[in-house]
This record gives sequence, structure tokens and C-alpha cells, in this order.
Amino acid sequence: MACRISELVIDCADPERLAAFWSEVLGYVDLGREADGSIQIGPPGVGFGGPQPTLVLSPSSDPRTGKLPLHIDVNATDRDQDAELERLIALGAKPTDVGQTGSESWHVLADPEGNEFCLLRERLPAL
Repeated sequence: MACRISELVIDCADPERLAAFWSEVLGYVDLGREADGSIQIGPPGVGFGGPQPTLVLSPSSDPRTGKLPLHIDVNATDRDQDAELERLIALGAKPTDVGQTGSESWHVLADPEGNEFCLLRERLPAL
């Protein structure tokens, strides 16, 4: 038996804002809310336990210090990397320098709270 990733939990100052951002980026929908203010988003019609992990945006007032030890990589499913980069920036992502050389095949971005993620070049089939 093996494990698989079922959900990723992201501590954040504004769960509503990040849930809206990541829902647009990934095509996810609101799956539920907890009394503590956490919001779970995931694939429409599938939800928790499907082939893609859900995201839980969990409220936290703890200040972030330094680079995150884990980040998300995304791939476009219905357009090329340049078109997807434009879309992500229009949604509120910002290009971020984490020491890349400029010759990488990916783009480093930050979500509205500054969490780094990468847009990879290869287009993947939609699930």
C-alpha cells in the first residue's frame, strides 16, 4: 500500500482572497468551510479524494518568515505557457525572483499573499 496526497493546507492571512485566486488558477470550486475560517477548494464534481488534491486555505496570523520550504507547480491544460502566464498575472500573480538565472523553462510567480509557485512549460491534459 502507498499513500497519495489528498489535500494541501496553506496558512494564510486572507483565506477568502486566496481561495478565490487558487479557484480561478486551478478551475476549483468551494467545497466547504470550517468554523475556524478555513476554506476547502477542489475540482468540481469530484471534491476530496479525487485524483487531484484539494487545497485548504487556513487562517493564520503568524507572520511568514523567509522562503516557503514547499511550493506548488502548475501546468497549463488548454493553452501554451505564455498565454497561461498572462492569465495568471491578470488574476493577481506576480513574477518573483528566487535566484533563477533566466534560462529556466518555468516562471516563478507569487500568489496574492506572496507564496511562490512555478508555471511549468509542458501542457498537461485536463482531468
